[in-house]
Amino acid sequence: MRAILILLSLLLPLRQAPAQAQAQAQAQAQEAVHGGPVRALAVAADGALASAGFDQSMILWDAAGGRARAVVRWHAGAVNALAALPGGMVASAGEDGRVALWPSRPGAQPLRVLEGHGAPIVALAASGALIASAAWDGTARVWDLAGGLPPRVLEGHQGNVNAVVFGADGVVVTAGFDGTLRAWPEGEPPRTLAEFGLPQNTLALLPGGALAAGGADGVVRIVSADGGVRELQAGTRPIVALAASPDGAVLAAGSIGGSVALWDVATGRLRHRLEGPGLPVWSVAFAPDGRTLWTGGADRRVRRWDAATGRPMGPLGGPLGGPLGGEMEAAPASGFDPHGARVFRACSACHALTPEGGNMAGPHLHGLFGRRMGSVAGYEYSERLARGDITWNRETVADLFTRGPDEVTPGTKMPVQTVGNAEDLAALLRFLEQATR
Repeated sequence: MRAILILLSLLLPLRQAPAQAQAQAQAQAQEAVHGGPVRALAVAADGALASAGFDQSMILWDAAGGRARAVVRWHAGAVNALAALPGGMVASAGEDGRVALWPSRPGAQPLRVLEGHGAPIVALAASGALIASAAWDGTARVWDLAGGLPPRVLEGHQGNVNAVVFGADGVVVTAGFDGTLRAWPEGEPPRTLAEFGLPQNTLALLPGGALAAGGADGVVRIVSADGGVRELQAGTRPIVALAASPDGAVLAAGSIGGSVALWDVATGRLRHRLEGPGLPVWSVAFAPDGRTLWTGGADRRVRRWDAATGRPMGPLGGPLGGPLGGEMEAAPASGFDPHGARVFRACSACHALTPEGGNMAGPHLHGLFGRRMGSVAGYEYSERLARGDITWNRETVADLFTRGPDEVTPGTKMPVQTVGNAEDLAALLRFLEQATR
């Protein structure tokens, strides 16, 4: 209660958004779906649900009714992280390196903005009046919303800081690209809790002070308070999302490969592997009662699952207007390469094929071949793509998906995706030549 009063006294005196902007946001929300992969989820103590994505938006949901009640587009770039705050408020952060604080009924502008990071923020955690952020500038920061002081800057990771949580004792814990888990007691030197030698992407707090870390090798590692380590082999694709049930008995792990595994924490037994949640799965979160699991992924949907049985309970929001019409169709339009259309499904969450489909999380692909990079009108490109020094053709598109966007166009907003199978790549190129004319 004290944390709620502190936050409300701090934020409510600030100027509220005009009623007209609030009404417009509510109108936009009626049939809302994300225009790109769902990157983050947050669930409040009362069950209120928020989602955020590569489409630069945050959606607040009426989970019981299955519809959005507000859509917020404020961040300049993908929204990568969310955290539920006391009093029904939500914190969002993303590619623009800023943390925005929103009331339960948001308007067009946040109540407060926290700035300081020099690169995309990819994770948030909250504890009372404290917010911790992890970013690709190699730092984490701890913001005291009640103190009015500059944030505490946590430096020590070699490379990106990918995840942050508050431990059982309130100490901030981070995980990074350097493969380490580090604890940051206030006023004391940081401690290295574990070192795994390969990137760690996500963290979750478990009972007894244990931590779960999701690695780039598809392994979930449970680090106990005494330093012992257990491994859960979730697959071979990187784990990018973890969530523990409220009682800590079940751990959900989502991967780049599209799978979601539900593990019994005490025994390490695999309870369920969810079927069809989307490729990849970027976010997972449990409802407060532990009975419902939410997932968000590249299919642009927030999906609901029965955590006890692993059965799907349906997505939230209205119908998707996919690039081929309908919700991520399995069948391509007549005359298009069917193999290539299936490969393209991983791209269709961010890109429309026609100008009528509009710019989504990425620009539309109409007229792709022969088009200069960074030239679609109305799309806000990252600085690297805006240079326009590549012309898209079979060779350059093949290079993009062979080496990856992070190698071909470093600094791009495009998620890292490669096509390692030569037949899949050839089929994708055929399909793009046909479908983007």
